[in-house]
Amino acid sequence: MELLDAARRGDQAAFERLVAAYRRELTAHCYRMLGSFHDAEDAVQESLLSVWRAIPRFEGRSSLRTWLYRICTNACLRLDTKRPKRLRSPDHGPPRHDTADLGEPVLGPVWLEPWPDDIASDEAGPAASYERRESVELAFVAALQHLPAFQRAVLILREVLEYSAADVAALLDTTPAAVNSALQRARKGAADRMPARSQQAELATLGPGGQRDLVDALVTAWERADVDAVVALLADDVRFTMPPLPAWFDGRDDVTRFLAERVFAIAWRLVPIAVAKAPATVGTKPAAPGEQPGTVNGQPALASYQQQPDGRFLIGAILVLSVRDGRITELASFLDPELYPRFGLPHELPAEKSGRER
Repeated sequence: MELLDAARRGDQAAFERLVAAYRRELTAHCYRMLGSFHDAEDAVQESLLSVWRAIPRFEGRSSLRTWLYRICTNACLRLDTKRPKRLRSPDHGPPRHDTADLGEPVLGPVWLEPWPDDIASDEAGPAASYERRESVELAFVAALQHLPAFQRAVLILREVLEYSAADVAALLDTTPAAVNSALQRARKGAADRMPARSQQAELATLGPGGQRDLVDALVTAWERADVDAVVALLADDVRFTMPPLPAWFDGRDDVTRFLAERVFAIAWRLVPIAVAKAPATVGTKPAAPGEQPGTVNGQPALASYQQQPDGRFLIGAILVLSVRDGRITELASFLDPELYPRFGLPHELPAEKSGRER
């Protein structure tokens, strides 16, 4: 209460301390709404400016947290009308078969962006429900983007944040009946675009050891440019996407040809991304050898470094894996250089020998 009272009196330092505890969860909420970490940060920044202006009039009729979610949700609804919906590669166009033609990068606010997990994702209890890993999986966030904005907000507020229908109605200035109707339509719309099992269910079946073994096997085969060994890890219906390039490949045959003809024409080093341990760190860092790899969007992820003519390895992609029955069903390779600093990834690795040179 002391911080809140001080913030009401215009103490900016107290205000910053007051809202700091909510900033990460509000950003996660806006990310689910907008499909973009960049847009989510914009929405939170706009919202907190509104909160600062309005906090002298905050009467406490709802909790501070609920009030913040109300302001952020409405900011996202406004932004949704001004910015195009974020897409995944299959939503942008059909798969390609010609590995020589990957197209020109499609720039601008077009693509669904990855979410940098942090240690908060592993905390238990209602306070961490905002970032349950299922709620930031690529497939779920992508499915949300196909819903009308109001339905999207209702589904997130009801099923991720677990607000009651009455609370959501108050947040969105509508009625509980309208909320329940929107929730029913949103559930169906999202389910039509979701796999039968979440990535968290698939990863739980694999177990920590199985996840580590799968990632280690992929790293070893990739660095050796061992196409057969990589393909042995892939499902028959695997996809390889690479926004902002429009090209993507569907099915083991086309993905195999792309790996052999384009990807492995140069040397790579893959570094599993580990969850940041410092509470103040939002992004991620490369995992130490033998460390359990961390996640991006709650899914196994690697930082991909491409060898240059002078032997240096420079960051080239964030590679997020989807799995089913112990095999990789998608290699989502995010190539936008603007993403990398948000994940705390070093631009360059030492010029060591790659796996294929050992």
